[in-house]
Amino acid sequence: MVEFDIVGEIRDVETIASGRAVHIRRYLERTYVRGRWRKMKGIATVRLAVALL
Repeated sequence: MVEFDIVGEIRDVETIASGRAVHIRRYLERTYVRGRWRKMKGIATVRLAVALL
């Protein structure tokens, strides 16, 4: 798994799945609490923790 830090803000955020369409909803509800879970995507500038590519 790649480790990274988000630098600045996340922009152009949009919802790509909500409610029953979120496939890991059962895990999220068991680990955290019930809620209106949404799968979202956006654009951000990131800094990689390790620069070995």
